[in-house]
Amino acid sequence: MIGITHTFTLGDGREISIETGKLAKQADGSVVVKMGDTMILASVCAKKDAVENTDFMPLQVEYQEKYAAVGRFPGGFFKREARPSEYEILISRLVDRALRPLFPSNFHAETQVLLYLISGDKNNLPDALACLAASSALAVSNIPFEGPVSEVRVGRVNGEFVINPTVEDLENSDIDMIVAATMDNIMMVEGEMKEISEADMVDALVFAHEAIKVQCQAQIDLAAKVEKANPKREYNHENNDDELRQMVYDATYDKVYAIAKAQTAKHERLDAFDAILDEFMATIPEEELDAKKAMISRYYHDVQYDAMRAMILNDRIRLDGRATNQIRPIWIETGYLPSVHGSAIFTRGETQSLTSVTLGTKLDEQNIDGAIVDGTSRFMLHYNFPPFSVGEVKRVGSTGRREIGHGNLAHRALKPVIPFDSTDFPYTVRIVSDILESNGSSSMATVCAGTLALMDCGVKIKKPVSGIAMGLITDEKTGNYAILSDILGDEDHLGDMDFKVCGTRDGITACQMDIKVNGLSSQIMSEALEQAKAGRLHILNIMEEAISEPREDYKPFVPRIVKLIIPKEFIGAVIGPGGKIIQEMQRETNTVINIEEKDGMGIIDIASANLDNVQAAVKRIKAITTVPEVGEIYEGKVKSITSFGAFIEILPNVDALLHVSEIAYKRVENVEDVLKVGDEIRVKLIAVDEKTGKYKLSHRVLLEKPEGWVDAPPRAPRPEGDRPRREGGRDSRDGGRDRRDGGRDSRDRRDGDRGDRRNSRY
Repeated sequence: MIGITHTFTLGDGREISIETGKLAKQADGSVVVKMGDTMILASVCAKKDAVENTDFMPLQVEYQEKYAAVGRFPGGFFKREARPSEYEILISRLVDRALRPLFPSNFHAETQVLLYLISGDKNNLPDALACLAASSALAVSNIPFEGPVSEVRVGRVNGEFVINPTVEDLENSDIDMIVAATMDNIMMVEGEMKEISEADMVDALVFAHEAIKVQCQAQIDLAAKVEKANPKREYNHENNDDELRQMVYDATYDKVYAIAKAQTAKHERLDAFDAILDEFMATIPEEELDAKKAMISRYYHDVQYDAMRAMILNDRIRLDGRATNQIRPIWIETGYLPSVHGSAIFTRGETQSLTSVTLGTKLDEQNIDGAIVDGTSRFMLHYNFPPFSVGEVKRVGSTGRREIGHGNLAHRALKPVIPFDSTDFPYTVRIVSDILESNGSSSMATVCAGTLALMDCGVKIKKPVSGIAMGLITDEKTGNYAILSDILGDEDHLGDMDFKVCGTRDGITACQMDIKVNGLSSQIMSEALEQAKAGRLHILNIMEEAISEPREDYKPFVPRIVKLIIPKEFIGAVIGPGGKIIQEMQRETNTVINIEEKDGMGIIDIASANLDNVQAAVKRIKAITTVPEVGEIYEGKVKSITSFGAFIEILPNVDALLHVSEIAYKRVENVEDVLKVGDEIRVKLIAVDEKTGKYKLSHRVLLEKPEGWVDAPPRAPRPEGDRPRREGGRDSRDGGRDRRDGGRDSRDRRDGDRGDRRNSRY
């Protein structure tokens, strides 16, 4: 038998298998992970040596969905998989963030992890299996890796936590969270929630970790069966000089500590740190500098790391002088951009977001054409991070993965409070956050600015949302730690945790966490969440001082959209042959009209920046879709004239007869003496013929009766005595028919005889 397979089950009995040695055997490591009909092929390859003086981990993680996996053709002209979708990028980021901290700190060989969805099950999402596949491929390879690690999705359905819930389960879940962990520690968290409590968040993480331990053990068991997984390859990617390391430490540590404690602004602090390094470099003989420069820079970074962390732990003072739980100064301005639908500036310390909101129609919805996830989206949030926001010069290219990831977090945070479930809000929403300054937590500034811009636009959000980024500094030797609220960029870089929490006053709506330290206890996690809640509420208070509730109305140039629901059978009448009627209606009323069939009804959205135009289109559509009712009065138009009356159009494409006797009280000899084609006339619908469905009108009932006029009495019913005779006659005729039917029966019998005779020939 080809290959080695290891199988384990989730708590609900669903089976997951990991297979290696069958596919992609020339890679350093490869596996196929299968759950239901979902299969992911993972491969990993690493170069033997690192580029000289590389001081980081050059890891590349790429996830790609094969459309053939679900029996579909890719969209687009070329009909092949091309650049990754946002969904694929987000899955790649989830895996990258879980794997990257677990490579040895001195391993710098270029490493590539490729993940392919080769079979898709629409009810078992692949993102919860991607990290398991990637880590398993590393486990069976000879690449140094301090795993295993795995990820699971955790949901909560009817109050019960569920691991890797199905798509159907997720529709009823108030938690949708991906958690990554090793056997001992949680490494990464990302997800969205429906205003859950901090305690529920911790419980969900603990529940997820227990399931991950099973998956990590499965990888250990699989690797034990594979020869090349042990031993791991030997490598030497760093040249070190312990004497030089000590020289750098002795010469710079106290100076760095003093600068860290000086509470200077970001760029002043960075310039001061650079000056200390330049001063030390000047002490190295010029002929030795080129050989030692890379090592000195690496050792100096370690000094900065140690000195700043020690300063925060020892003195309880942060780089900008704040207390550990203190939020930077905030200032807000709403309605800053006069020509956009809604806008806000949110500035917190040295981080600033200028955010705009645009409302559109159904035609502006985003089409999602993924192998697994497809359909449309009414909500887009785009996050931009130009290089000038951090005072740098860089090439400006396509949207980066970091921008997509930060935008997705803000999208998750705000989505639950936008009233998409209300019939009064038929809009498509696009939020754009441009980061103009950045020194930590720009994604959380986007959440706050997005809330403010929505309220400035007049969107009746359910509740305001704010966000805060939390940090952590720990000393493993002493157990001392400090939880930091509203972290700076340096505190993020040098700290042990970056924990972003978004929510309303009533609970958490989204979170993202990356942990770089071993042994983060649930106690520290709970403390961090409670401190985050206090900071989040503080920010909400300031936001509500700037704008306490959404504007009463949209701005004059915001498109006004009215939604109509009509019976399905009228859709064709509104559209007209070849779209003639709806195109003419849009042109004449200057509106955009969209029609779709849903749940057996016609759903119509009518949009225009001018409300009068919308009302004009509504009136015309209602006229087309209205069923005439007896007793109603209509302003009709004469369409044609006959000798016995005139046909009046009372509604679009609905004509009714105005009989000559119903035109006036006096006798009308010639209809054309009174009416002409094209004349408008008020008429009342007085009857509908039950057999033919034809409408009968009257104009004279709307006129004043002539003096002395007496309406003709209703026709008297026929005498009861006549009816039996007629009925009897009918009965007789019926009897005659019956007799004739009997004759047919006789013929039938003759036919039967013929049949018998024909059959007798054989």
